[in-house]
Amino acid sequence: MYVPTPPSVDDIIGTLDNERLITALEASPPPGYVHWDKLRRLKPPSGLSSEEWWWSVKFQRRPLLRSLALIDPDRAPFVFALPDEVLRLLHYMDQHCSGEIAMPEVVTADDQARQHYLVNSLMEEAIRSSQLEGATTSRRVAKELLRTGRPARNRSEQMIINNYRALQFMREEIGDTLSPDVVLELQRILTTDTLDDPSSAGRLQTPDDERIAVYDVSDGSLVHKPPPAEQLPERLERLCNFANAAEDPERFMHPVVRAILLHFWLAYDHPFEDGNGRTARALFYWSMRTQGYWLVEYLSISSILRKAPTQYARAFLLTETDDRDITYFLIYQLGVMRRAVEELHAYLRRKTEEVSEVEQLIRRSADFNHRQLALLSDAIRNPEQTYTFRSHSISHNVTHETGRKDLLQLHEQGLLDRRLVGKRHVFRPAGDLPAKLKQAA
Repeated sequence: MYVPTPPSVDDIIGTLDNERLITALEASPPPGYVHWDKLRRLKPPSGLSSEEWWWSVKFQRRPLLRSLALIDPDRAPFVFALPDEVLRLLHYMDQHCSGEIAMPEVVTADDQARQHYLVNSLMEEAIRSSQLEGATTSRRVAKELLRTGRPARNRSEQMIINNYRALQFMREEIGDTLSPDVVLELQRILTTDTLDDPSSAGRLQTPDDERIAVYDVSDGSLVHKPPPAEQLPERLERLCNFANAAEDPERFMHPVVRAILLHFWLAYDHPFEDGNGRTARALFYWSMRTQGYWLVEYLSISSILRKAPTQYARAFLLTETDDRDITYFLIYQLGVMRRAVEELHAYLRRKTEEVSEVEQLIRRSADFNHRQLALLSDAIRNPEQTYTFRSHSISHNVTHETGRKDLLQLHEQGLLDRRLVGKRHVFRPAGDLPAKLKQAA
């Protein structure tokens, strides 16, 4: 992957006389936050060369740039801006990922329904994130692997299990404060039983290690050479201070910007032998969740990244070639998040329509009594719900025998699964219940 380094603005200014300098200062920038790689292909304003137009664009951006605690190996700071394009996307995230959000009933019906969708989302992210890093297990097999809890049969399956455990660790074990030990533990969970050198799990690379670089998966070209290993302990401390907003408590940074920059930072430092991308994405989820953007837990960012992995790498290259300007990565990642939100809403609309359609079908059916209809309506909304003879008879104020007949009939029709827990018969909605109800109706 090739991204050209922009021409030096210092070299360009040296070629401008007063008249051309005024023309450059008055020139309008191109739409969007454009890198030299794109700008050089656009027609410049009358009277300017592409290089002079680039100088004008860089000059106009300068007052917008804010420096970061993230530095390159030579201690030059990274910077970012908040152009209109970024502000619009941040507003979208505020509207759709935090606070009181109107969500379809299939998610908001009760805690059990929300938990079901959350578990499915964590599984989806675990699978897609692992596939992004080279796991070859199919989505169907991976879902079966996570749902049954069976042992992994190969490294790809182990990566998926590890990813799921890491996302659970991120959600349940990490508090509101990030520390180097927590980051190391997160990476250890992600790479357990998947490394050629097991001792590399849960530790930073050292000067004695062969430093891991980033290469383009499509052509094998070098994309990123990370900082030297001897800098990694200090850089990890700085990363955690940034994640905890401890570097400058008086300075406000939009929470979504902070989460994306945290993702970029870990990926840029690339401090581990393996699992850097997965660790970076897990830290992004942690940061978004702890800052109140709860809907992000239901998104699979990796499923979007996996569709165009070269664009992800390109966003890094645009930053590194243009004076450490992370705005390009911000715009890219915010676009990924927006697409993930849109895909989630489309999925939930389909599920809501499916529930409504199935309910209408079964209510027109003469095969179920009113108690069974109520149970089936509850079951398609709450796939993790359980029912017993006692709970069903109490809910509908009928005898134990009537409740027993209701459930056994639904079990015989393949609509409920049954298992023995102690001496109790416990029923759960059958897998793919809506499809089976459509077939039955």
